[in-house]
Amino acid sequence: MRIAVCVKQVPDATAARRIDPVSKRLDRSGEGALNAFDAHAVEEALRLKDVGGDHEVVVVSMGPEKAADALRKALAMGADQAVLVTDDAAAGSDLVATSRALAKALEREGAELVLFGQQSSDSDGAVLWAAVADRLRLPMVSQVAELTIDGSRLTGKRQTEFGYDVIAAPLPAVVAVSDAINEPRYPSLKGIMGAKKKPQETLALGDLGLAADQVGEPGSRTKVLGLNPPPPRGETVKIDGDGSAPDKIVDFLAGKKLL
Repeated sequence: MRIAVCVKQVPDATAARRIDPVSKRLDRSGEGALNAFDAHAVEEALRLKDVGGDHEVVVVSMGPEKAADALRKALAMGADQAVLVTDDAAAGSDLVATSRALAKALEREGAELVLFGQQSSDSDGAVLWAAVADRLRLPMVSQVAELTIDGSRLTGKRQTEFGYDVIAAPLPAVVAVSDAINEPRYPSLKGIMGAKKKPQETLALGDLGLAADQVGEPGSRTKVLGLNPPPPRGETVKIDGDGSAPDKIVDFLAGKKLL
């Protein structure tokens, strides 16, 4: 079985994040890393492969050329192949445009199972997997905390506010896993060295049969009209912890007629 895992390079957690005032997009010029939520999806694909059977794991992403670094981490973890869709015309793609390009790349790979992390740490949208599944016309299960494959059928267990749902679906299918499903492995030195020799394919929009106006800002359905700092909080009072804080809090609340 061919398993595709969609991953994303996001700004490193230790890097300061800022919005570019000109493009009105997140500044991605700094250090990047594999999205932590996607690492759980990669790990789950590798665990399915480790269980047995003729499974192949390919990681798929869309982003700038340096996004290949995030893909190489997935390869070092144990994935077999990486595919990066990168094109200057794709810059600024929103959910609609991104899902269009990823769906085309996944169709090309012919995977029977497509895995996503639940969300990305830079946008926290948590809906890209649904958009891709809709374009591929495949069944989709989200927030999966336990996944099993039995022949041509999958079963996903997910936690809800009312208990657990157990959902079965035929393959091929799209699954978004939660961060409770596993603990991602650390790449070994052997894995890191071996990642350099694994197939790493780079695709342009033309390779997917997409025109420039189908992605990027022209192919997006959302537009940022402006950016503003958050409104001031108004009157604030700072109370130091010198032992008199309780009395000062009571006096403050009494002055506001809240007591």
